[in-house]
Amino acid sequence: MRPLHTQMARREPQQAAPIIALQDVQFQYPGAEGTALRDIYLTIQPGEFIAVAGTNGSGKSTLCKCLNGLIPNYYVGDLIGSIEVAGLTAADETVSSLSRKVAYVFQDFENQLVRPTVYDEACFAPLNYGFADYKERGLRALSMLGIEQLKEQWIWQLSGGQKHLTALAGALSLDPDIIIVDEPVAQLDPFHARLIYDKLRILNEQYGKTIIVIEHHTEFIADYCHRVVLMDSGTIRWVKPVQEALSAVDELAALHILPPQVTLAVRDSEAEGIHSQTAGHLYPITIDEAADYFSQVIGQSSIIENVPIVSEPIDNNSYPKKSLITFTDVSYAYKTITRDMHPVIRDMSISFYEGDRIALVGNNGAGKSTLLKLISGIRRPSAGRLEVCGHITKQSPPELLSDFVSYIYQNPEEMFIEDSIRKDIEYFLKARNIPDYRSFVDGILERLRLTGLQDRDGRLLSGGQQRRATLAIGLAMRPAVMLLDEPTASLDASSRREMTEMLAQLHQQVKTTVIATHDMQLVAEWANRVIVMHNGRVALDTDQRSLFSHTAILEKAGLLAPQIALLSQHLGFEPPCLSVAEFTARLSRTPLFNHNSHSDKEDNTVGSH
Repeated sequence: MRPLHTQMARREPQQAAPIIALQDVQFQYPGAEGTALRDIYLTIQPGEFIAVAGTNGSGKSTLCKCLNGLIPNYYVGDLIGSIEVAGLTAADETVSSLSRKVAYVFQDFENQLVRPTVYDEACFAPLNYGFADYKERGLRALSMLGIEQLKEQWIWQLSGGQKHLTALAGALSLDPDIIIVDEPVAQLDPFHARLIYDKLRILNEQYGKTIIVIEHHTEFIADYCHRVVLMDSGTIRWVKPVQEALSAVDELAALHILPPQVTLAVRDSEAEGIHSQTAGHLYPITIDEAADYFSQVIGQSSIIENVPIVSEPIDNNSYPKKSLITFTDVSYAYKTITRDMHPVIRDMSISFYEGDRIALVGNNGAGKSTLLKLISGIRRPSAGRLEVCGHITKQSPPELLSDFVSYIYQNPEEMFIEDSIRKDIEYFLKARNIPDYRSFVDGILERLRLTGLQDRDGRLLSGGQQRRATLAIGLAMRPAVMLLDEPTASLDASSRREMTEMLAQLHQQVKTTVIATHDMQLVAEWANRVIVMHNGRVALDTDQRSLFSHTAILEKAGLLAPQIALLSQHLGFEPPCLSVAEFTARLSRTPLFNHNSHSDKEDNTVGSH
């Protein structure tokens, strides 16, 4: 079998004096029982593109905040050990002095934007440092990222991807040697996620910047990074070249880190005996590598025929269903600073039915979150008629609609108002004077594995725990309709799998579930109906299997199919596969009559997603 060569051709930085060197670093937050970091030894060379991976709570963000002085100057605690950054001893520096060497773009990047326009934001940092050429620095940063055309735009008018690039430009204007980006793709649609990484690659390869990303999505690590730093319980488990790191499938699985789907496809097909093992167990990690690999496998074994798959495409006219939500010529617009009306939802007419598991997808700014807020009554239509569970929303206060609709926010911490999650879950029931609610709440806590956490403040929980708690708050409202905005954003593989399982269980209590998401794997695994939005309109209403055949619409809406669907399309499989298990079965010519029948097997294997 021809050896893999794509990874060998990747640009590797020249060896030089380290730009980052950490020796025996430990850190403990005030009042914490254990250390957040311990026994940290790490060196990074100038010009490297590094990924820091690990589960939620493994210490990734804490490690990176040590590099720009946020720890211990802002986040106080006990820090020991040696930290050298860009020729400076971190212990002798301030956040201000280190920020000229190390730029940091936070996961919640919108909170970094403090000026009204893109140009003002790009100039803000060098102006505050007293640089006489602050205007030129701001313009240069915008030019390096290719967003000069946005300079006069108001920040609040930008899409999510444009805001992320603006935050990056603001940090870049100080001409730092090192750029750290926390979860670059967590809040972005697939198109803008890849755009951000393309810009980081340009900064790395053309401008010599050292790039460090904190990342859960291993497909981006595979495509862009040189090495992987694996964090586990506050320490560095290992540092490896990217292909070796992502080929450690079983080890990553044990730490709830999901390798690229194409890598799992090779591993699982080997396990099924479809072909011989790869030399040295270095698997393909990108779509191109996997396509080349499987093309040889198919050619050697003459596996060219497609196995028919009986799916269940959505057909709203095939049998009578009860409509719970009906949009009739609905539009929504808001007034801009110039008093013009900016349209968000345009002349929408669509119905959602009992039994629908709807994935609402589209690029940033397409109108997904606004659509959810219209259904919940938080926003009211500018025109048209919207009926939800028999109530016209223009004539119904949100308090009334909340008896039928639960809306789970994208940022889970916004759902917590009490000092314990049990009180948060009970809040709606107590406000409605529901009798004997405590046993009901006990059942929800047990069902979502929150009993042991019920007395904890929700704002202090991990990301996955917060998502479970917000789902419990929503379920306690006993809704007919559940709305969730980006329920899997920023979750590691374990927490994401838990969320997918919980979403699958909602049909036992909820009549209709609608999620707005950029997670195309979640769409493939969970939804029975997919609505693609673009520019405030419905561009496509279909089932999850047919979705990925509409390549023109996906491209227009800034969406990318999951890796395994793209790989199967590249190999000529029609329809495309929706999971690694299905792909492996197609290779071995095992008929799959219904993808959903394999969900139990998939949920318990690292190869499922």
